[in-house]
Amino acid sequence: MTHQYDDCYFCGGSVEERLVPREIRWKGELLVFENVPMGVCAQCGERFILPEVAKKIDSVLESKMRPSRILQVPVYQYQMDLA
Repeated sequence: MTHQYDDCYFCGGSVEERLVPREIRWKGELLVFENVPMGVCAQCGERFILPEVAKKIDSVLESKMRPSRILQVPVYQYQMDLA
């Protein structure tokens, strides 16, 4: 399912479809979708998501589907005196 993308809106670089992770904040939670087809600029790295892909992600969120796995993420508090 490879889609054709226009050149990057921000830098004019070429955009190629890749399967990448997408992090989403939903109702106070951090969720990760793996292998999301997105356009990625080869020059600046900007990512572009097609409307139909975004709609599929929304339908998964609304359906409360079970995740395929759960990750634990360490959280650090930034402190000015440590930098």
